[in-house]
Amino acid sequence: MTRILAVRLDSDGDVLLTGPAITALSELGTVDLLASPSGAAAARLLPGVHTVLEYDAPWSGFRPPGVDTEAALELVARLRATGYDQAVIFTSFHQSPLPMALLARMAGIGHIVGTSVDYPGSLLDVRLKRADPPGGGHEVEAALDAAVAAGATRPEHPTLRVRHPLPAPTDRLPAELRAGGYVVLHPGASVPARGLRAAHAAAIAAALAAAGHAVVVTGGPAERELVAETVALARRHCPDALVLDLAGTTDLAGLASVLESADCTVVGNTGPAHLSAAVGTPVVSLFSPVVPAERWRPYGVAVTLLGDQHSPCRDSRARDCPVPGHPCLSGVSGADVVAAVAELIQPIDHSVRTGQDAGTAPLSTSRGDR
Repeated sequence: MTRILAVRLDSDGDVLLTGPAITALSELGTVDLLASPSGAAAARLLPGVHTVLEYDAPWSGFRPPGVDTEAALELVARLRATGYDQAVIFTSFHQSPLPMALLARMAGIGHIVGTSVDYPGSLLDVRLKRADPPGGGHEVEAALDAAVAAGATRPEHPTLRVRHPLPAPTDRLPAELRAGGYVVLHPGASVPARGLRAAHAAAIAAALAAAGHAVVVTGGPAERELVAETVALARRHCPDALVLDLAGTTDLAGLASVLESADCTVVGNTGPAHLSAAVGTPVVSLFSPVVPAERWRPYGVAVTLLGDQHSPCRDSRARDCPVPGHPCLSGVSGADVVAAVAELIQPIDHSVRTGQDAGTAPLSTSRGDR
């Protein structure tokens, strides 16, 4: 059996976007996925992955570690002992595969595929370049290009998916909501420039509640304070609102379950947007243009894109908002979000939402200058 090492040393959302390429590679043989600690939970949710390996790379991530020679050599030894026939290194348009390619070559992997602007020397056997304009094309499609270059067949209708069954919805949800009938609002983001501030998120939650939606506000352990403030302010605006705080109460698989049961997800350009897409739930994407929407918008589900895509922060890749007032998103009103949710909520095809017989992906819509 052919042994393939796939590499995606980024966060959960990036790993989820690599999912269709991983599935395509799994038709060639056994695929192990090398992920960062911040992406390992998503890696374990991907169909087609046999084993998840972890490595905290000093050249990748929001807060990369220092160089650890011992850890790098341990990784090389582990890869050599497994005896991989091929490595496919998945990177975003601004990243280089060459540090990982060097470790893979040291591990004796004889065929290595990666996308590189820089001259790769002897480190890559197949060198790809991103489509024009530079860095263009969705990240899902770019990953599929690498998989096809490694010998995989491109799927006709690629979709994001996760393994099923997922855990039952958290018992923090009231019994009447465990079968669905709510909107998820996820205000936080790993990169602050891409998320919502509490007062803005609260106004959106209150508007959704006033329109008759139960609102479930989610977040990771580090986002508990943001979510608590959002929920408190929303209840102050709309005292009778059903606005629930689920921050820090689920792991990634549990969050996937909450998202799968939702009517719609309202979220910035961050990992849960892609997790929502992977379980088939439509997305209202409050998209900060610090990175291009054409590369990073939710893929394969119905999407409405909100936010000023021509804001001065456009393509800056800023981690903290460089413009006072966060205008790219702050101009999106609660009424805008309520209207977008109403447009997206349709009778649900549960075969699509469980990743079976997905068919053609729905088209996205955009209100990029709202």
